[in-house]
Amino acid sequence: MSANLFSATYRQARERFLDAARASGAAIRSHVHPRKGAEGEEIAMDAALIGPADASSLFIVSSGTHGPEGFSGSACQLGLLGDSLATRAGQNDTAILLIHAVNPFGFSHLTRTNEDNIDLNRNFNDFSQPYPPNDTYEEVHPLLVPAIWPPSDADEALLATRMQELVGRRTPGVSSGQAVHPDGLFYAGTAPSWSNSTVRAILREHGAGRRHIAWIDVHTGLGPRGHGEKIFGRHSAETQARAMAWWGRDLIVSTMAQSVSPRTAGHITSCAPQECPDAALTPMTLEYGTLPNPDVRRALRGEAWLFGHPDAPPAVAAAIKRAARDAFYVDADDWKGMILGQFRALALQTLNGLAQP
Repeated sequence: MSANLFSATYRQARERFLDAARASGAAIRSHVHPRKGAEGEEIAMDAALIGPADASSLFIVSSGTHGPEGFSGSACQLGLLGDSLATRAGQNDTAILLIHAVNPFGFSHLTRTNEDNIDLNRNFNDFSQPYPPNDTYEEVHPLLVPAIWPPSDADEALLATRMQELVGRRTPGVSSGQAVHPDGLFYAGTAPSWSNSTVRAILREHGAGRRHIAWIDVHTGLGPRGHGEKIFGRHSAETQARAMAWWGRDLIVSTMAQSVSPRTAGHITSCAPQECPDAALTPMTLEYGTLPNPDVRRALRGEAWLFGHPDAPPAVAAAIKRAARDAFYVDADDWKGMILGQFRALALQTLNGLAQP
């Protein structure tokens, strides 16, 4: 069953990914993280290249940018490693680069952020310039990350009221990112993270000399259960037209009101033009829905609180970790099938697009 491609832990996901990559003949390079995983295991960002090293086109699939969202991204990558699509790619002058566990610390420790509470999709910035201010987030930070966890019913009611009042305020939104509160949600950091530097090194190694790079970064947590929203950022009209021709008219530009994704600064794919300036880039964030948004937000709030309270009672910490896992990984066969089926269709469309002149 396709559901068997999903792993129970980061350690298992990494072992299965590396075994499958070796079996496929991929060229593998492991970038070991300086910290250890939740089980004391080595953690790493693993890059596997399938196909000709000198192919003119490169299809990148990255997983685990947001820690436990890696359960789904890893399953998609594992499925691709065992798929005939990988072989067909090489025949069309295209290589496939799988970046497994962009945030291995968060994947293993079940936290969406990294070891420094940095949201990696807010960290790929020009740090010589100040991060954009986020007054919207400032209004609700004390309610999002209360002094005591779990928060009181009164605090929850007040937060719900404030969040409802903020509906429709798009520039910026609460989740657009902030660089003021290191213990808060959507923290961008003040310097490039380990994952930022490592992703850039991988791009320089494998992206040099490519004519065209397509990149799908797999996420979970926003939108209707099991639906994969195809999110496209701010790019040229030509790039947007190409992306829609490949992936369909239901591609959602992140600046549109109906997008489940907020306007953010520091997205992971934004580093590709800097590291591979000669390549055309066609990127997508693939966002699969899990739980209702208030449940996901509460899980994020819990992990932010736990970051600031590392001595929390074990039972409280365990409940927060469990909520984070459940918010980004639905352990149900129907959901898993939806994730893998949609991903394979998009992978096929991407490879067909890259094969065009």
